[in-house]
Amino acid sequence: MYTVELYKLIEDGEGSKIEFKRKFSSPRKIAKEMIAFANTSGGYIIFGVDDDRTIVGVESEKSELDLIDTAAKFFCEPEVDYRTDIVPIKSKDVVVIEIPESRKKPHKLVDEEDMDSTRIYVRYNDKSVIASKETASILKYSNVDSPPMIVSLGELEKMLIRYLEEHDNITVKGFRKLANISERRASRTLVNLVRAGLIRHHRIDRKEFYTISN
Repeated sequence: MYTVELYKLIEDGEGSKIEFKRKFSSPRKIAKEMIAFANTSGGYIIFGVDDDRTIVGVESEKSELDLIDTAAKFFCEPEVDYRTDIVPIKSKDVVVIEIPESRKKPHKLVDEEDMDSTRIYVRYNDKSVIASKETASILKYSNVDSPPMIVSLGELEKMLIRYLEEHDNITVKGFRKLANISERRASRTLVNLVRAGLIRHHRIDRKEFYTISN
């Protein structure tokens, strides 16, 4: 990466594709951010830059690159692909991790403290957040190699589409109540219709909802 490219990333500030880290933390925390970018649209983690865009540099490139490798190999399931650059800027070294959008979604965080944990993270604005079970299911079938979903529209699906044609959106709980079905069935129906391209999944802050596809 050229210095001018790094300056542009820093100028853009943190967001859905950029995360600043003043210094390295634990491999687990690094893995969380890597997973979120891999599960979403890819992005950059920039070490040696503060949240206010101040360039502070890193102390030891080798030990920090080792931590990144450990995070990707042992704390991400499956392993996350990435590439690194060490960019000298203002007499300081900045480490840039570039994570492409994955073709092996969803990636999960391996938690040493709870091996049964299956936390899946996604990127939302400038935060890495835990994915809902609906988001996790959608991720699983959003890879390029995933086969297209074909659904037959029964009365339940037709009811939902009619509702969305007359209303702005619906949530899992709203659909469960509307159709008088279990939350599990409501969730599965919504996910299948997203996969088929008939409805769209959205997240605003902590609220997740669905709209009709245009």
